[in-house]
Amino acid sequence: MGMYHRHGVQSTAAVAGHPLHHMLIVFPVAFLIGAFGTDIAFMATQDPFWAQVSYWLLIAGIVTALVAAIPGLIDFVTIDRVRNVWVSWAHMAANLVVVALALINVGVRLSDPATGVQGWGIWLSGIQTALLLFSGWLGGELAYRYGIGAIRDYSPKAEQFHVEVDRPDVAASYGRRSGSDRA
Repeated sequence: MGMYHRHGVQSTAAVAGHPLHHMLIVFPVAFLIGAFGTDIAFMATQDPFWAQVSYWLLIAGIVTALVAAIPGLIDFVTIDRVRNVWVSWAHMAANLVVVALALINVGVRLSDPATGVQGWGIWLSGIQTALLLFSGWLGGELAYRYGIGAIRDYSPKAEQFHVEVDRPDVAASYGRRSGSDRA
């Protein structure tokens, strides 16, 4: 089980306290969004090179998404706090849909990547990108709002880097007074 801290919960799929899911998700995100970028490049230039790059980026995105899903699933299964938040379920569902769309996208391009881009391929890549942005936002919510895998280190060494910032504008937006406004 993940160890609870004042502000968060430690990931159970971690190396030296660093959550593996957070480290691995950058790869499928980059590959799958990159596929949309290279689809756009193909549409602009009609150079088949870009269609081929998109095809391989989709495959790399699927493989790395499955690898990144393993520690995410471990955290989901072993940490009660993760399963008890609707954001976790939405994050997982969105990512599963992204991988399914990427598989369909590869299938559309299987016989001819250039023809696949011009058909449904670019639309599937665009939808994947939009869903990845949404899912990434949900993942950020899990890490920063709910503290999943993002624990504050209270050790004396870490404390030397901690800086309190007085932000009256942020305090006011939450209906609170900042430190400098208090008497």
